[in-house]
Amino acid sequence: MEKVVLKATKRVVIGKQVSALRRQGVLPGVIYGYKVESTAIQMDAHEANLVIPKLTSSSVVTIDLGGKKIPALVRERQKNYIKGHLTHVDFQAISMTEKIRTLVSIHLFGVAPAVKEHSAVIVSNITALEVEALPHDLPERIELDISTLLEIGNAIHVRDIELPKEVEVLTDLDEVVVVAAGTAAGESEADGEAAEAEPELVEKKKKEDEE
Repeated sequence: MEKVVLKATKRVVIGKQVSALRRQGVLPGVIYGYKVESTAIQMDAHEANLVIPKLTSSSVVTIDLGGKKIPALVRERQKNYIKGHLTHVDFQAISMTEKIRTLVSIHLFGVAPAVKEHSAVIVSNITALEVEALPHDLPERIELDISTLLEIGNAIHVRDIELPKEVEVLTDLDEVVVVAAGTAAGESEADGEAAEAEPELVEKKKKEDEE
């Protein structure tokens, strides 16, 4: 992804008055981290909503805070799930010369023969890997081809994912990333590995920031 720069200014409005800022087309946020004291900031909401949704948790963005260029990662984003726009964003300032730990999202692509030929269901156990690397070595995302899942019970583990040597994987290498699970009555279920990989669905409700 090309270099992304977001202009921001320091924010003095806090608490419940932040809602008034949002109505004026301003997106509140905060930046903290490397050589940056926790600072309340604000951005143009329209510009931010065009840019930030395209960023992943490992995308480096430059925050132009009153002329000071600060490399950062998006650490948390809150949004209005009815209207679909962002309501608050947390940025972590980083050093471009020091390694950082973060999550890199996994994107599945391809067609699994187990689905076409055996009516399997593809079950994702994890959707991101925790890695450590210099910011400029961080991949935007991990593209994972599931066409290697030939039979019910076949799985792809963390150890099967190839990443650049500059990127250290911190997630357990034996953890299952994705598995082809059986569903039809009388069909063999995915083996013990697949059963362990079955994810537990948890609903998380995020409250809107009232900072």
